[in-house]
Amino acid sequence: RYALTSSLVRSPALRQGLQVAAANRQVSVKVVSVGSTLKDESFFEKNERLGRQMSPHLTIYKPQLTSILSVTHRGTGMVLGMGVWALGLGALISSHDISHYVTMVEGLQLSGGALTAIKFVLAYPLGYHSANGIRHLLWDTGRFLKIKEVYSTGYAMVAASVVITAILALL
Repeated sequence: RYALTSSLVRSPALRQGLQVAAANRQVSVKVVSVGSTLKDESFFEKNERLGRQMSPHLTIYKPQLTSILSVTHRGTGMVLGMGVWALGLGALISSHDISHYVTMVEGLQLSGGALTAIKFVLAYPLGYHSANGIRHLLWDTGRFLKIKEVYSTGYAMVAASVVITAILALL
């Protein structure tokens, strides 16, 4: 039996009622073997037996700017991480230095437009992730959290990411 202190229950009438209820309560314990409590059913079988339906997850939601920008931010972060790993591993296992690969790309004789487009595609994850990271830092200060501001900063961030990426691609 637990002692009911005045710090837990402030009402004297409630405290007295709980003490009376606790005094009249009887608890019985039934000892069962461990084997009888284990079921050989999976998570999905148990949910089916109990009549629980599967959650519809993202399939019921209409895509919104906020969700698309969030998923894209995570995706660009993963692309950047994988790119760093690939460059690092490539540098470790490659028998040539970077100038060899630059010469190979130059040997492809790509047009200026094609080369700029390739550079744009490669630079976009960095431009997008950086611009959206700044937006998240502003949110961390408590700014731009109203829904109208979230949408306006979302559109501004997409525009800024394109500008940042274009600058990087033109270098």
